[in-house]
Amino acid sequence: MRIALDAMGGDFAPGVNVIGAMEAVERIPKLEVLLVGDRARLDEEVAKVGHLPPSIRIIESVGVIGMEEKPTSALREKPNCSIARCWQLMAAGDADAVVSAGNTGAVVAAGLRTRLFLKGVKRPGIAVRMPTAKGSCVLIDVGANPAARAEHLAQYGVMGSVYARELLGAKQPRIGLMNIGSEEGKGTDLYRETHALLANSSIKEQYIGNVEGRDVFHGDVDVIICEGFVGNVVLKVSEGMAEFVLKTVGGALMKALTTERDLAMQTLVKLTEQFHYQESGGAPLLGIDGICIICHGSSDQRSIRNALKMATEIDKHHINAQITELLSQPQTS
Repeated sequence: MRIALDAMGGDFAPGVNVIGAMEAVERIPKLEVLLVGDRARLDEEVAKVGHLPPSIRIIESVGVIGMEEKPTSALREKPNCSIARCWQLMAAGDADAVVSAGNTGAVVAAGLRTRLFLKGVKRPGIAVRMPTAKGSCVLIDVGANPAARAEHLAQYGVMGSVYARELLGAKQPRIGLMNIGSEEGKGTDLYRETHALLANSSIKEQYIGNVEGRDVFHGDVDVIICEGFVGNVVLKVSEGMAEFVLKTVGGALMKALTTERDLAMQTLVKLTEQFHYQESGGAPLLGIDGICIICHGSSDQRSIRNALKMATEIDKHHINAQITELLSQPQTS
């Protein structure tokens, strides 16, 4: 598998991307990584670690899109920037996947410009794995499509169910629609229309109806569908709350303990890792004809390494083929 890695993306680029790629090719058989970025800067980073293995090579790009730049205008001004070049490589068949810790909006916008959608997909969505009391669930979409239509949300249910089944091990994924109440008829016209589509779709047997924000962590639903604006808020609030609770509870616990402090610290570290983005590496942009993994802007080398691994797992489980097959079935009955 050949992956185009946006070597200039992220707060700590390009160093962590170079090291993360090197660690990935050492651990993952038959993986090739294309480091896409400014050759001079990449050569400097490579010199710090010696040399690149044969399975990694540099692809020149021109320009970098900053985290604060407006994606659409930045892509017009920098048509061959590192993010754009990654997508160009995948569109040309020179790469099987794109991985980036850069500007999320730019990564999505560059993908939309290539029109590399799976057959039948109206809009792609970012799927994030969320920890729950019983394991994990999938939250989709968390930012790719903030102005979703009902048909988009219904398709997210299909994409999320495949992802949850193949990578989370949910044999019959339970699918819920994020709403302001669990009762039927709740929410805006968008959510009532989406509910009707899902209740009469090819995944109706898995659809359990409306769910609320508190249901994200209970573990009674495997896939939670929402528009990108709502999903992004849920994700960011969850990240902040997890950090707040772990720091305050952990701090109070360590102060109160007089014995078994080392054991308590080990437990807290393990608990923290369940919530940390570095463990999953990134979130897939589902619905793309290819594979795209979007990483946290603060990704370190471990996160990049795990994101590259995630791309290979999505390929290994034939996620795209299953999404296409399920979408080809009549979506209403």
